[in-house]
Parts: sequence; C-alpha cells; structure tokens
Amino acid sequence: MRNGEISHWFDGLPTPRAPLPGSRDADVCIVGAGYTGLWTAYYLKKADPSLRIIVLEARFAGFGASGRNGGWLSGLVPGDRERMARQYGRDGVVAWQRALNEAVDEVIDVAAREGIEAGIVKGGTLEVARNRAQAGRLAAAAAAERSWQVDGIAELSKDEAAQRIRLSDVVAAYHNPHCARIQPAALVRGLADTVAALGVDIYERSPVLEIAAGRAVTPRGTVSAPVVLRATEGFTAGLPGLKRRWLPMNSSMIATDPIPAEVWDEIGWQCRETLGDTAHGFFYAQRTVDDRIAIGGRSVPYRFGSRTDRDGQVPARTIAALTATLRTVLPQVAGIGIAHGWCGVLAVPRDWEATVDFDRGSGLGWAGGYVGHGVTATNLAARTLADLVLGRATPLTELPWVGHRSKNWEPEPLRWLGVRGMYLAYKAADWHEGRGRARTSPIAVVADKIAGRPH
Repeated sequence: MRNGEISHWFDGLPTPRAPLPGSRDADVCIVGAGYTGLWTAYYLKKADPSLRIIVLEARFAGFGASGRNGGWLSGLVPGDRERMARQYGRDGVVAWQRALNEAVDEVIDVAAREGIEAGIVKGGTLEVARNRAQAGRLAAAAAAERSWQVDGIAELSKDEAAQRIRLSDVVAAYHNPHCARIQPAALVRGLADTVAALGVDIYERSPVLEIAAGRAVTPRGTVSAPVVLRATEGFTAGLPGLKRRWLPMNSSMIATDPIPAEVWDEIGWQCRETLGDTAHGFFYAQRTVDDRIAIGGRSVPYRFGSRTDRDGQVPARTIAALTATLRTVLPQVAGIGIAHGWCGVLAVPRDWEATVDFDRGSGLGWAGGYVGHGVTATNLAARTLADLVLGRATPLTELPWVGHRSKNWEPEPLRWLGVRGMYLAYKAADWHEGRGRARTSPIAVVADKIAGRPH
C-alpha cells in the first residue's frame, strides 16, 4: 500500500516546471498554483490578454489541497449562512448560494471548452443518516437548503436511498443535485496547462518567502508587480505575519483497490453521486474514475504550531480508522484491499468563513479559508478577485464574503488544545448518539459553540 506521495489522484509525481529564473517584472503576480491561483490567472488573462501574469508555486501545480481533496465539485457554502446573513443581510447570502451552485456548471463548462478531462459526472450528493440523532440533523439540513432557495433537494426513505447506493444501517437520506464527482488532480493539472497555453508564466519550485506591496520575494529572485495576489490556502500560516490568520486543518483519505463489476452490482452507485453522512466525525466519499472508492475524514486534525504534513503521509491508525468506516457503511467491500492513504491541509479562519479581498491602494489581494468546501468556491472566488483587480463592479463583487475579515486564531498552545479538544468532543458525541440517543449530543453542541463552527 502506498502512503503519502501527495495523493492517489497523481499517477506518480509530475515533472515540475522550471523555477523562477531570477527577478522579473509583471502586471500581476499570483502566489500559489492551486485552484484559486490558476482560476484567477485564467479569468484575468481571458479578460485582458495583454496582462503579464506570473504564478509562483513552491512545489508544483496541485501540490496542496487542489490535488488531494475528495473531488466534490459542490455548491456547499464555505461558511455559516445564518451568521453571514446576520452580518450582511439574507438576500446577499441567497445570492452567494446561487452563485456557488452556478459555479458548479461554470467549472464543467470551462473544462469541456478547454478540453480538460477531469472525470466529471454531475450526479449530485447523497447525504445519509445512520442513527436517530443524525436523522434529526439530516432533516434540519434539508430544510435549511430549501430555506436558502437551493432547488432540487429530495428527501429519501431508506429504500429510496438504497436504490442509489446500498449502504448499511441507513435511517434517512437526501439528495442534492448541485454537485459533480471529479478527479481533482486532473482538473488542477489541466487548468495549469490551459493557463500556460494562454501565456501565463508558471514557475514551480519557487517558494515565496515574503509578500509585500509591489513584490513577492523568492530565494531565486523577486517578482515586482503592482498587483500581488495570495492564493496559498492551507500553507498561509508559513508566510511572515500570517501564522495565526488561517489554521491548517488536516483531512485524510484512502482509496481502495479497483472494485470488480460484480461487487459494484451489489453496491449500486451507478450515478456516481458523491456520498457523505451527518456524523460529527463525518466521512466523504466518491466512486472514482477507475472504479475504486475514495473515502476521507478527519485524522490528526491539527499539528502543533500550524505545521503541515510531509508529502501527504498519514499514520497507520488513520488508514485503519477510515478502512473500518468504509467497511461498516459498505460491507460489500470487506474483501477489497486498500491501495493508498494520504492527507492534506485545508485553511480554516477563526469564524469558519471564507473571504475574497483586494486592497486597491496596496495592490494586495487574497482569497481562501474555504473550510474544506473549496473545489467550487475557488472558481467563484477567482472570478470575483479578477473583477476586483480589473476595477469592475459586478454582482460577484457585491457578494457578502467580499471584504469579510476574521479575527486571528489564539496563540499556541491554546489553538492546539482547542482543536484537539473539539475533535475529541465530536468523537465522544458520535459514540453518545450511536447508543440510541434521539437528538444531537450536547457534547457536540458545546464543542460547536466553543469552536465557532456552523451548525
């Protein structure tokens, strides 16, 4: 079994592009060649082909979360809609939700237009509950989606859910049509090739040591530009002055060996829906392009001092825990081996709200803090950031996450203790609910309030 090596989504590590060959001038410098940085370069270059755009990347395009995630191209909001509505008004949040749902189709359309083959199948998401407390949260979640004018939400009985995927012990489910299964690394690598073909200079193996007004400094030289955009997501804490801005939260995944056709006949899953549950220590899964199951969840949720992983390596106990979860919900795969385990980091602001911002005076901008819901949100953020840089007032620049500011995380050891305590509480809450409790465990309610997480 492979462990780390970035993720299963890469068939071996890609050959990096050339590094920055010395100091350069540009009109726009983007730090980070993940989804946010590459989508921003794409839309800026499409809007104004004369722009000289440089993208700087510490390793290679897609090294971070863009090449390691669960492959959910979904309309999930990277934040708490109720809290954002209290701050900015309900109409703005409804517009934000609609824009995210529309962004799912925007990514699909661009991929088709640019010839990016990313295994995209828009089968929606199946969310399931496996005990009474989870079923209560599931019903509340379905009602909330409707209240935010998300169309097409279908609540399903146990039998109706089984017609889609034959999972064990399902009590209730709902289907949300606003999601597509993707192969995430194929999308980010295809996007990088597309952007490069448009004339954007992507320099890999070029870590940025400092971002300041008018410049991005690397060991190989400085890029001078009137506009410098930060798109570093889970690696933001490694930049000077930003250690407490966003917390790098860990998420882990495993992928099975290829599953034979006769086992798929037992499972179903013909529409390639993404799959998740409403446990506090939730899982997320997909049927992959190569007919495996990839499933993820929290492992070591946070490393002391905002440290990040080493090329995606995960502890054996994490692989064992995810394997046990998979074989519990889908006992049909009990005899299928595990081919690969890996992990990555996602950025979490203190209030769990993503943001897009651009300061015209300094020329500095940024987008991120997607709290694990970034595959689609990066596209919307990039289009918004492009409009802000170009000085265009559009419906996107009026969305409530534009200019939103979150306070910093607590210093160590408080944030390590807090995050570790939160996930221990969620584990205890799932145990509590699994013993037959009808409502959400008060342990989880208290943990949510302390952490500031959306309910």
